[in-house]
Amino acid sequence: MKAKLDPAFRPMALEMREFEALVKKSPSQAMAVSVVRNQGYTETRCMQILEDGVDDARNIAFVERYVKALLWCYGGYKIVIAGPKSVYERISSDYAVGGRRDFDRDFMAGVFERPFEVEYLEDPADAPETKRASSASGRHLNGCRIGFDAGGSDRKVSAVIDGETVYSEEVVWHPKLSTDPNYQYEGILSAFRTAAEKMPRVDAIGVSTAGVCIDNRVMVSSLFLKLSKEDFEKRGKSMYLDAARALGEGIPIEVCNDGDVTALAGAMDLGVGNVLGIAMGTSEAGGYVDASGSITGWLNELAFAPVDMNPDAMEDEWSGDRGCGVKYFSQDGVIKLAPAAGISLDESMTPAEKLKVVQNLMAAGDTRAREIYETIGVYFGYSVAWYARFYDIDHVLVMGRVTSGEGGVILLEKAREVLRQEFPELAEKIVLNIPDENSRRVGQSIAAASLPSA
Repeated sequence: MKAKLDPAFRPMALEMREFEALVKKSPSQAMAVSVVRNQGYTETRCMQILEDGVDDARNIAFVERYVKALLWCYGGYKIVIAGPKSVYERISSDYAVGGRRDFDRDFMAGVFERPFEVEYLEDPADAPETKRASSASGRHLNGCRIGFDAGGSDRKVSAVIDGETVYSEEVVWHPKLSTDPNYQYEGILSAFRTAAEKMPRVDAIGVSTAGVCIDNRVMVSSLFLKLSKEDFEKRGKSMYLDAARALGEGIPIEVCNDGDVTALAGAMDLGVGNVLGIAMGTSEAGGYVDASGSITGWLNELAFAPVDMNPDAMEDEWSGDRGCGVKYFSQDGVIKLAPAAGISLDESMTPAEKLKVVQNLMAAGDTRAREIYETIGVYFGYSVAWYARFYDIDHVLVMGRVTSGEGGVILLEKAREVLRQEFPELAEKIVLNIPDENSRRVGQSIAAASLPSA
């Protein structure tokens, strides 16, 4: 199915299917790709690719995109290439200092606090085995718990006793604007204390926060955007842990990315597992819970995972790469399609204001706006099939300001149509829906509170 306003769109799911078909009828060779992250957790994928000399350009192009998707779905400070030396040499060159993937390398090195490396193994059989977290977070509702949700414009905290919210409050704050770490710290501690006052004791604290979290420390977050590097290292990374200690020594605390907690909230509400959550807002945010309904510790930074093989796709100004999710499933995705739909947007407007113009046109029944959402729906249907290569998905929860109103309904229906036509086996398995906003906001606090096991 063609993306009407973007006919050059080359979905990764189709590219992979076509590549695999070519490999089956051509001379091939085995290879394995692994990404290794904190505590030795590893994701390994074994595959057949074209033998050297058959079509080296296509071989390398496909493997490069696949490796990048693995890296941003799972996260890691090391890539291991086992098998063809030609593939290793290309990936090693890309992720070397000054290579094409400087952004990816530096981001991962910062998150995992280790130098990034690409390792070579000659025999695919020697690739490290997949190793996943043995004790995932979430779904613990016993006792007196604090659930804290830290966003960029407001913070929410709830007191939860045996799974029931007995108190909840929402406070406006502006952590992205503060250069003083005491501003964020006092806000967090104040919220913790407010919730604690509503319960006889505090058995555990769960935190849902914007950013990337590793071992309960915040490694990257827009909430600490204005802090100096020194203040972020000394105060920002351990701020939630420090606030918990100030409330009382020994209180168990679990800190997780807000995308994961949102997916967890949806999974708890639906009573299911294998849930992928996608938020389409300023960027594309992702979260995932596994078959048991637990958070896995994967990175899920889908904004930087490729979804389009078109070499002339729009470039992401942050990473410098093309064809990544942020330009398809965010307000940028809507804005980039507006000219093709014949909609002129005032360049003096902010991205949020431009999105609102398109949404107002959609509400008024403008067919041009409808075509934008239909095109994004085509993007999304193919991308869900691509994401299913990395996640076992039964449900996809779609959220964010881009999906509000009638546009979100159109987007999902078109995505379902793509799955039915192109991937009928996935259409039967995967349910796409937009969760009720009110129940999601309430469920978020309970899900956050349920994170620690103690």
